[in-house]
Amino acid sequence: MVVLFSLPKIIINKETGAALSGATATANRDKAAGGTADEHEGHLHNSDGSEASAAHVKASPEALSKLKALLVDYRTAGENANRAKLAEEIAVQYTAIAKFDSAGYYYEQVAAIRPGEKTYQKAADQYFEAFSFAATEERTKELSGKARELYNKVLQNNPANLDAKTNLAMTYIAAGEQPMQGIQLLREVITTNPNNEKALFNLGILSIQSGQYDKAVERFKHLVEVNPKHIQGNFYLAVSLAEIGKKEEARQVFTKAKTLDNNPEFQASIDTELEKLK
Repeated sequence: MVVLFSLPKIIINKETGAALSGATATANRDKAAGGTADEHEGHLHNSDGSEASAAHVKASPEALSKLKALLVDYRTAGENANRAKLAEEIAVQYTAIAKFDSAGYYYEQVAAIRPGEKTYQKAADQYFEAFSFAATEERTKELSGKARELYNKVLQNNPANLDAKTNLAMTYIAAGEQPMQGIQLLREVITTNPNNEKALFNLGILSIQSGQYDKAVERFKHLVEVNPKHIQGNFYLAVSLAEIGKKEEARQVFTKAKTLDNNPEFQASIDTELEKLK
């Protein structure tokens, strides 16, 4: 997987919209106990709603109880409008407890009933979030494939949706499938909108991965010109500057980045990089 998904999650969380938060177990398959399980896109749906009990450990008993009740109601719902409403409520609940693959599945059910750019993107974004945390090659391919399928439907509805195009690009690149196609999509985004923050950031990361630090500096400098407070942009600009030997400039940018986020892990990462510059 590319550097984007191997670098510290706390750094790649604030501004990219690339759906990287701190729950490292998010993309794991649900392990539900009891009932008869039917497998749907990597999510186990038990006929008695007991998959709710396998939700993220940080979920409160009240949240799990509500989720289980919604799942039971969903299975007995008849009309499409009611099923779509319940599926959306379930997706919201799964998102709240960081079960993004499950949320993606239920948003996908909404999109099947109410197809359109927005409904497809909700489902795609959740699968993309889960894909960002996939712990195995199998899950990476599975979840990136789901996200890709749905982002393509978004773009069929609106070819000008640059956010969907950028995330689609990263499913090709990070999953190791047709990476050049992904890079071409990012370039299309930049051609359409030269100041697109997410595309600039991802192209910068890809330049780091390929050891083209001069190009990375160019991308990240552009990014921080567009958004001077972009935390990750400043951090990786400093990293890239250090790699091409501009240590004093790198030190200045690291120092600036340190003022943008007081998260202890982020601060520690910068301290480590500053120590290397001595």
